[in-house]
Amino acid sequence: MDRDPFHAGEREAQRRAGLETLPASAGIRDFMPDQHRAFFESLAYVFVGTVEADGWPAATLLTGAPGFIASPDARILRLAVQPDMEDPAQALLRPGAPVGLLGLDLSKRRRNRANGRIATVDDAIIVEVAQSFGNCPQYIQTRTVETAPRTPGALERFVGLDAEARAAVAGADTFFVATGAQGENGGVDISHRGGRPGFVRIEGDVLTIPDFRGNRFFNTLGNLLAEPRAALLFPDFATGDLTQLQGRAEVLWDQHAGLEGAERLWRFTVERGWRRRAAIPLRWTFGDYSPTTLATGTWG
Repeated sequence: MDRDPFHAGEREAQRRAGLETLPASAGIRDFMPDQHRAFFESLAYVFVGTVEADGWPAATLLTGAPGFIASPDARILRLAVQPDMEDPAQALLRPGAPVGLLGLDLSKRRRNRANGRIATVDDAIIVEVAQSFGNCPQYIQTRTVETAPRTPGALERFVGLDAEARAAVAGADTFFVATGAQGENGGVDISHRGGRPGFVRIEGDVLTIPDFRGNRFFNTLGNLLAEPRAALLFPDFATGDLTQLQGRAEVLWDQHAGLEGAERLWRFTVERGWRRRAAIPLRWTFGDYSPTTLATGTWG
């Protein structure tokens, strides 16, 4: 990119982490390389972040047969799917909405990001890409995927953490976080987080999450400095259930609680959430933990 791709919150997060000299280029492009375009086109699922009208982030998952995502040119992704209006997050996928896409192949520990805006929604969702970049394979647990009948249950809303949401968090080795920031170079981002089961600590309605070493862009934490509201998405890979939590986050820059691998912590206070059972027409079979995941600690 010809200009600095980072907004003020991301630059402040990098400064707080001691990365004063991170270059403006940093591997972030305003177009998708052919390799990234082909990768998105190979996927059967993609994780999506967007925001409600009042600025609350929301996260979800879109699926289709491999090839349901196409890239007719280096700045366009076409998702041949209609938003499911029963999913509160998918209902936000309207023309003009900011959107963050995370393409993730769990079987190969590969992921790429594409952030931008929705241009149109008719027979497909057309995304105009503003930022494109790759991510390292750290903390990705391998899983193989197969199709399954989609028999979604009714939407279940809850305040704070109910018992089932608590169990979903406690057993998770993977979740996704959607954040956003306004202003120049702002927008929406959705990011992957992985660790050993138990890496998210639960105290009442407060989750404490270790921040392990990543790509050093600090997209998520930079967004949280600008806008503390966030959404966490916990997919149940075995049942197809989706649990989303919305709340506010605080970054604890100088704390890591002696947790192995953690460079800092962030605390997420859950305000509300929703759950849909069997919402995903896919099931994943666990393979193995990432070596970087095995080198991290849990809260015991």
